[in-house]
Amino acid sequence: MKFSLSKKTWKFIFAIILLIIVILVSSRGADNPAKGFMLTIASPFMKTFRIFSGGAAGFFDFLGSIGDLKRENEELTRENQGLLAENARLKDTEKENEILRGEMKLAPREKYDLEASFIIAQDPGSRGNRFLIDKGKNSGISENMPVIVSGGILVGKVSEVFSDTSRISLITDQGSAVNAEVIDSGAKGIAKGTFGLSLMVDMISQTDVIKEGDEVITSGLGKELPRGLLIGKIGKIDQSQDKLFQQATILNPVDFLDLRVVFVVKKFGNP
Repeated sequence: MKFSLSKKTWKFIFAIILLIIVILVSSRGADNPAKGFMLTIASPFMKTFRIFSGGAAGFFDFLGSIGDLKRENEELTRENQGLLAENARLKDTEKENEILRGEMKLAPREKYDLEASFIIAQDPGSRGNRFLIDKGKNSGISENMPVIVSGGILVGKVSEVFSDTSRISLITDQGSAVNAEVIDSGAKGIAKGTFGLSLMVDMISQTDVIKEGDEVITSGLGKELPRGLLIGKIGKIDQSQDKLFQQATILNPVDFLDLRVVFVVKKFGNP
């Protein structure tokens, strides 16, 4: 089996040999008569490999500088990534604080003992009807406490509490049931969650007059919730399946999927 090298490879090897000879000649002093001759022959190659013109020491210094530049570049890249992450975190914190300040201005703090909380996670198996907040037992929160948004709009209850977090079930959850009252007529009923993110009020007496657009609030019966929290407005009115009661959809003014800040009502007093 024959082994052969291409012309380009031979030229490269020849150039390397010449450069090595130049380096050796250069190290013997400027008065060496062979130096000028060798430099003349090697000059075309030295244009291509001028990195070697400073001798072996310069070559290794160059290699070292490449390593230093690479390390500096990697360090600068890490620092830049860290600054980008920190900048994003500060922007998010600033936005959260701005949202919180706006919500606090509208929250009924004079009526209730409120604990402002940020939503930190959604329960993926709940169709958007349960989420986690960043406050728990250490902030004085306990199960069944009502949860509202600015303006006193009811959005749910605390269903489970941990040390520093709590799980909230929205009023649209299928297992939710709230004593409700229609403001205009005083009609009583039960507001409950249905499939998806919807609400309805049921068990309204046939003798009560209700109409679309009427506001529905918490009645305060059972003393589990304060009276007067807004649940929503009457939508489409219908009859129950047994025709004994009236029922209607409730249009809640809150976009539950867009919530970021909520308030847990820790203390309240019904009139």
